[in-house]
Amino acid sequence: VVRRRLLQRYEHQPFISCLAGFYSCRWKRYQRERAEPGKCCCSMVNELKVSPDLDFSFCFSLVFLYTWGEGKNDYNGFDWYNYGNLGFWFLWSLVILIVAAVLFAYISLLLVLAMCLLAEGQQLYLHWSHKIGTFLVLCFSIASLFALSILWRDHRKTVRLSFQVTAPYLHIGAIAIMVLLAWPVALHAIRADKKVTQVIIVGPYLAILLFLFLIPLGMYSPCIREMGTLGPKPALIGHRGAPMLAPENTEMSFLKTIEHGGDGLETDVTISYDGVPFLMHDDTLRRTTNIQEVYPNDTGKAASFFSWDALQKLNAGTWFLKNKPFVGMGSLSKADQNQAMNQSICTLSSFLRLADSHNKLVIFDLYRPPEKHPYRNLWIRKILDVILKESKIKRHLVLWLHNGVRSFVQSVAPGFQHTMGRKAPIEDLLKHNIVKLNLVYTDMSSEDIRKYAEANITTNFYVVNEPWLYSLAWCSGAHSVTTNAVHLLKDLSQPLFLMTPQQYNIMWILTDLTSAFLISLIFAL
Repeated sequence: VVRRRLLQRYEHQPFISCLAGFYSCRWKRYQRERAEPGKCCCSMVNELKVSPDLDFSFCFSLVFLYTWGEGKNDYNGFDWYNYGNLGFWFLWSLVILIVAAVLFAYISLLLVLAMCLLAEGQQLYLHWSHKIGTFLVLCFSIASLFALSILWRDHRKTVRLSFQVTAPYLHIGAIAIMVLLAWPVALHAIRADKKVTQVIIVGPYLAILLFLFLIPLGMYSPCIREMGTLGPKPALIGHRGAPMLAPENTEMSFLKTIEHGGDGLETDVTISYDGVPFLMHDDTLRRTTNIQEVYPNDTGKAASFFSWDALQKLNAGTWFLKNKPFVGMGSLSKADQNQAMNQSICTLSSFLRLADSHNKLVIFDLYRPPEKHPYRNLWIRKILDVILKESKIKRHLVLWLHNGVRSFVQSVAPGFQHTMGRKAPIEDLLKHNIVKLNLVYTDMSSEDIRKYAEANITTNFYVVNEPWLYSLAWCSGAHSVTTNAVHLLKDLSQPLFLMTPQQYNIMWILTDLTSAFLISLIFAL
């Protein structure tokens, strides 16, 4: 009785008081309530009964943070999607990333506080405000993951691809977490007064640890390869030019790509009402021009229903300075700002002449005019006239992507490099004289790339912006990538995460041995 009273006495210990203050919001004199030996595990179980969503919140918030963080390659597409639905531009992707990071940090702090209190033998009393907070984090994380799985299904493929380059390092991180957890696990096991309780505490921990020790046996990464087997660096094709440095699909954007050493230029082509092919990705002019100022009553009108004279009156650069459409764009020089403010809509003819003068490859998506457009049935001929007669670009520089009238194009314009926008049997590709595949990056497969390469069919992947994804394409053997970030990717001298199997085996074995030694030391002490 005396011993129990002594343990229940009021003490003022700064460290414990601080922990309890953050965790339980008890900032005054804190009653130090020690659990009896063997009761710590029960204390933890009771706490989980009070706040069952703390551990789940940590797991789900970690999964969402990793999932969303690895999706940075597609942030611009996500923001563009929201622009189309909301009608105004905002970097929603960055806001979600910041919120996810803050919520994960909050839950992690609560878990650390709980482990520290348990290690000191204290009973846990999670404050009601933290209970609400953990519940909200759990709901937010689950709802966000569910929304991603429904609205952005390809994002799961992005995460799976990321594991191919990050898995070796995630493995090290998981082992490090297990080493840190060894301390509270060992403490609880030692304080337990029954063998069964000790087995219940230590058994699952050792099972997970053994699984992590052996998981590299089933791990695959194309960036773990023998010396001398890495292929050449993939060529860089500017997606609508260099849209992180200049307004997309403008002369300035293409010049920036050329300035930074891009190997090719990608764009989108539509036709004006009077038959002038020009560069425009969207159906309307609302996002990338000042149409709201010049033609406020026609903001919803299809771009192809404007005459070329009307299109020439629009500014195609001020929106870029106002909206800053990419995360981490940085600031432009005064000269670049002035140049961007004076950009206009670019014609296909001007684009091709620019590419030809710098000997750059060109690839473009062609958009057929809508119904009641005078060139709806003549659009291919009109575009071919510009390519063959007006610009007179070298034919081997043209990567012809449109599949609708390929046979006709091959007959009137021999010399184009015909490109397919989807995977197909090699026999079919050779039959149609296809020399290149233009695939979305989520279809990346080193095995498929190798098979096509053996048939002299190269592969291009779009849109690849992040260094880790470009590194994966490089290690997988891709011939080229379409990117918004030519100025960033050009500086990579070798793939990130590249290592030989011997180097990885050494890293794996040293990690396992070091962690096993530290964990054994913790349990022994």
